Amino acid sequence: MTSYLVEADGGSRGNPGPAGYGAVVKDASDGQVVAEAAEAIGVTTNNVAEYRGLIAGLQAVLDLAGEGASVAVRMDSKLVVEQMAGRWKVKNEGLRPLALEAGRLARRLRVTEWTWIPRHHNTHADRLANEAMDAAAKGLRWKAGGSTGSATSPAIVEQTDLLDVAGVSEVSAPAASVATAQQRVKATAAEQGGKGTGWAPPARAATSLLLLRHGETPLSVERRFSGLGDAELTANGLAQAAAAAARLSREPYQIDVIVSSPLRRAMQTAEAVAQRTGLQVEVDEDLREADFGAWEGHTFTEIQRRWPAELAAWLADPDAAPPGGESFGVAARRVQRSGERLVERYQGKTVLAVSHVTPIKMLLRFALMAPPGALYRMHLDLACLSLIEYYSDGQCVVKSFNDTSHLR
Repeated sequence: MTSYLVEADGGSRGNPGPAGYGAVVKDASDGQVVAEAAEAIGVTTNNVAEYRGLIAGLQAVLDLAGEGASVAVRMDSKLVVEQMAGRWKVKNEGLRPLALEAGRLARRLRVTEWTWIPRHHNTHADRLANEAMDAAAKGLRWKAGGSTGSATSPAIVEQTDLLDVAGVSEVSAPAASVATAQQRVKATAAEQGGKGTGWAPPARAATSLLLLRHGETPLSVERRFSGLGDAELTANGLAQAAAAAARLSREPYQIDVIVSSPLRRAMQTAEAVAQRTGLQVEVDEDLREADFGAWEGHTFTEIQRRWPAELAAWLADPDAAPPGGESFGVAARRVQRSGERLVERYQGKTVLAVSHVTPIKMLLRFALMAPPGALYRMHLDLACLSLIEYYSDGQCVVKSFNDTSHLR
């Protein structure tokens, strides 16, 4: 299993003064950089900026490798290292919330060491922090690669069946950038027929679309890209499917229809629910996972080493496809067809759709009228449930997201 190294730093020009942080995640086996994060955070102190750098680094590992990933942390802040290691108390009330947040992230990972290093051994994270502060001083935003500009920073992808993607932090955007983002949201709403906001009362009984991600597979255990490859559920994955089925067979759920992706891992999950509810499983080809082409079965690190240019393009543009694979733009169109078809065919009913990370995120994005970049801001666990309700007057509301309470 891959182990990671986080190096983080923060700085304040004036202490307090204009501040920023930087964090870099490396593969511990060979030191290769797998993620970077940096952000200008306004006027604050060195210690606040250093904690923010640590939080960004831990979050990047969590987004990249998931719960329980092994990570070593190295910083040139003696204060942060000693407090996180539990050897020093957090006496500054202003730092306490940051220390608690960092601690929560650390407990979701497996931190093997908290190590203080001299500043000259932490130059990469220090450089990122200064790049972010320099960019903010010019009214620009930091982006990876040591330059600044108006484009958003590249995303960090979590490698599985996936794409559970979370982006590198950005500084607060100038007014022009905010306006551009608002225009994108409005354009997305227009594409979807000007649907309502969800604030008004529903016009009639909703069509409920329950979205269930399949259970664990061997590829998800190893955090490998799993698209059209037909992996089966592991023993744990079958147990996850059974837990979801037990939940969905009880009140308040009254499922009328079960629809599944044709891929085996989804069908096995759907069939577990069918056995408990007495329903048949219908297959919808458009609910299949995205085709990752040549990347199928590879880890993110392997892809980054072998296809660096293609990966960078894919992370930056939803219309870019993996070699021999399918772009998010193409996948979005077929998934939208599926969602519209289900809502029209089963109006007023409760439909369980068993699918994969990408199609489920797409359906949630459409319901929220969010831009394509929202895909990189969502995380979905194995065998999680989400719920969208659609109303005949055009409104739809996301009622729940990434619910895994049945697995506890």
